[in-house]
Amino acid sequence: MLQKTLVLDPHDSGEEHVPSHSVFGFWLYLMTDCVIFASLFATFGVMAHQFAGGPSGKELFDIQGVALETVMLLLSSITFGFAMLGAHRRKSGTVLMWLAITFVLGLGFLWLEFREFGHLLDEGFGPGRSAFLSSFFALVGTHGLHVTLGLVWMVVLAAQVICNPELSEREIRRLTCLSLFWHFLDIVWIGVFTFVYLGSVI
Repeated sequence: MLQKTLVLDPHDSGEEHVPSHSVFGFWLYLMTDCVIFASLFATFGVMAHQFAGGPSGKELFDIQGVALETVMLLLSSITFGFAMLGAHRRKSGTVLMWLAITFVLGLGFLWLEFREFGHLLDEGFGPGRSAFLSSFFALVGTHGLHVTLGLVWMVVLAAQVICNPELSEREIRRLTCLSLFWHFLDIVWIGVFTFVYLGSVI
């Protein structure tokens, strides 16, 4: 009678050999976010000319300021890419440096967006002024909320990198998921800049 012998490595917990579906699951989450933003874009498309006697986007939007926002967010996508390169090389210092730069760029983007919202509200052009402004605040505000959550997530992952500077596969997977999320927000913002801002002033 043949007996099978299983040799166990005392240093192997088996955790690294269990395939992770977290990245695939995160792709599924991003698909649900795509549906949300597609609905908001469609709503804005329907409401884009419903001004109710109020101002249009051409009268309200500062394209130069929005262009600066766009540059900052696109640059943050590049800097996050450098952070991921550092992560795959197991260089925690490089990861933290590029995450810090990405965070500052994302924070600058949010500051410019909040300043725009504050200016509109001060002038009396809030979401209740017209269907156009309601759909604008809903779409751009939802994107801004996602960016805010991304920045909070970034801080949490930076703290984990500080606590685990050797950068295990688990930390790299988490950084990869945030990278997907951040690049997704960049793509959505390109749509916002083109469809909402440029489309409203041309």
